[in-house]
Amino acid sequence: MMGIGQIWSQLGSIMASIMFVYAMFEKFFPSHLRIYVSKYTQKFTGLIYPYIKIKFPEFSGERLKRSEAYSAIQTYLSANSSQSAKKLKAEVVKDSQTPLVLSMDDNEEINDEFQGVKVWWTANSTTPRTQYLTLTFHKSYRDIITGSYIQHVLEEGKNIALKNRQLKLYTNNPSNNWYGYKSTKWSHITFEHPARFETLAMDPKKKEEIINDLVKFRNGKDYYAKIGKAWKRGYLLYGPPGTGKSTMIAAMANFMNYDVYDLELTAVKENTDLRKLLIETSSKSIIVIEDIDCSLDLTGQRKKKKEKDEEDGEVPKNPTKKDEEEENKGSKVTLSGLLNFIDGIWSACGGERIIIFTTNFVEKLDPALIRRGRMDKHIELSYCCYEAFKVLANNYLDVESHSLFPTIEKLLGETNMTPADVAENLMPKSIIEDSEICLKNLIDSLEKAKEEAKKKAEDEEAQLKAEKEKEQMGEEEEVKANGKSKEEVKENGKSKEEVKENGTIQ
Repeated sequence: MMGIGQIWSQLGSIMASIMFVYAMFEKFFPSHLRIYVSKYTQKFTGLIYPYIKIKFPEFSGERLKRSEAYSAIQTYLSANSSQSAKKLKAEVVKDSQTPLVLSMDDNEEINDEFQGVKVWWTANSTTPRTQYLTLTFHKSYRDIITGSYIQHVLEEGKNIALKNRQLKLYTNNPSNNWYGYKSTKWSHITFEHPARFETLAMDPKKKEEIINDLVKFRNGKDYYAKIGKAWKRGYLLYGPPGTGKSTMIAAMANFMNYDVYDLELTAVKENTDLRKLLIETSSKSIIVIEDIDCSLDLTGQRKKKKEKDEEDGEVPKNPTKKDEEEENKGSKVTLSGLLNFIDGIWSACGGERIIIFTTNFVEKLDPALIRRGRMDKHIELSYCCYEAFKVLANNYLDVESHSLFPTIEKLLGETNMTPADVAENLMPKSIIEDSEICLKNLIDSLEKAKEEAKKKAEDEEAQLKAEKEKEQMGEEEEVKANGKSKEEVKENGKSKEEVKENGTIQ
C-alpha cells in the first residue's frame, strides 16, 4: 500500500503535467482551434457532468441597475443560510432596522435544501464591480428548482427585506420645485412614531374591528383580483380635535409595516401634478390627507364664492396684475381631480395602498368624496370613554385599577373630554407626583369641565330665551303699529326669511 507522501507526490506530478500541457496549448495552438476544442470539450463535459449552474448578476438592464432578484436572493441567503459560511463580509444597509448585514464572501459556498433537494450557492466576482451569485443543482431536479425553488427564494427574500426595513415618512415638495435635474416629487425622513394599537386609547371592540379589517385587506390580494377591483382601501377618520386621528394613522402604519405619504394638497398646483404624485408612491403604503375640509375648496364653488366676495366688497372687481399672479400661484386641484386620484384609472397603478382622510367636521365634506367605494370604512374617533381611560392609565401610570376609577368612570359618562386632555392630566408633572395625585388631577379637570359645560348650556338657553322674547316683542310692536294680526306678522317674517335664503325678490 502506498503511503500518504507517495500519493501527494503522484498527484503533484499529474497536476504539473496538466498545467504544462495547458500552457503549451494556449501558447502554440491557433485561437480558432482553441475555440473549437473548448466548444467540444464543454459538450463532452456536459454529458458526464450531472449538475446545472444558474448565474444571477448583481447589475442588469440597459442602465445597469441593481437587480431585484440579486438583492432578494442575497437577503434570503444572509437570513437563512449564511450561518454555515466560514468567510463573511459585512455591509451597512440604509433604511434597515438591522443596518449591519452579513453575507457570504467571494468564492464562498453554502448549502440549502428545498423539498428534500440539496442545492449550492456560491458568490463570485470577475471584477470588483461585477459580482454574481451562482446556484448549482443536480439536473434531475430542474423542474423543482426552476419552477418552485427560485420563486420561493425571491418571495422569502422580499418578505425579509420588508420586515427589516425602516419605515419612511414622505411629504410632497411644491410643484414648482419638480423641474430641473434630479428634482424629486417626494422627500422623506425616517418614520419613528411609537404608536401601537396596544397603546391606543379607544373602545376595545372598535379597535379589534379595525385590526381585523386591516388584516383582511393585507391578505386580500387574490380576493381583490377576483372581484376586479384595485387593491386599495379608503378610511375616513373623523371626530373632534384631540381624539387621536394622527395617532391612529401611526398605529396603522406600524401594524401594517407601511410607509406613510403625507400629502399636502395646497402644495399641488393642478390635477396632473396630483396624478404624478400618485404614480411616485410605492406599494405597501398609506397616503394621508389630513383635515381634508381645510386643505382646499373642493366643492367646485370657487367661481360662485369669488363672485359673492366681489359683491360683498372683499375682492376688487378689477384685480391688478399682482392679484392675478397671486391667484395663479394657488392650487387648482379640483374635486374631480381628487376623486380620480382616489379611485380613477391611475389609482390602480400600484397595489396594496391605503388612503386616509381626516376631518373634524365630516358634515362639511362633499358626499361624492366620502361615499363607500372611495372611503370604504368610516371611523369615528370621539371623546374619551372609560375603557379608553383605562388604557391611558396603564400607559402613563402603570395602573390597572384604583379606588378612584369608579369616580372617573361616572364623570366621563357625564362630560366630554378628549383622550389628549385625559392623557395630559395623567402625565406626572414632577417626580413627586404619584399615580393617585395624577388621578385626582384628572378628577378635578373633569369636574371643572362638567361645570363649564353646564354653565355654557345655561348661557345658550338664556340667549335663546332672550332672542325668543325679543322676537315676540317685535311682533307685538308690529301688531300695534300696523293693526295686523300675529298670524299675518309671522307669515310676513317667513317670507322675509325665504327672500334672504334664496336671494330673490318676492
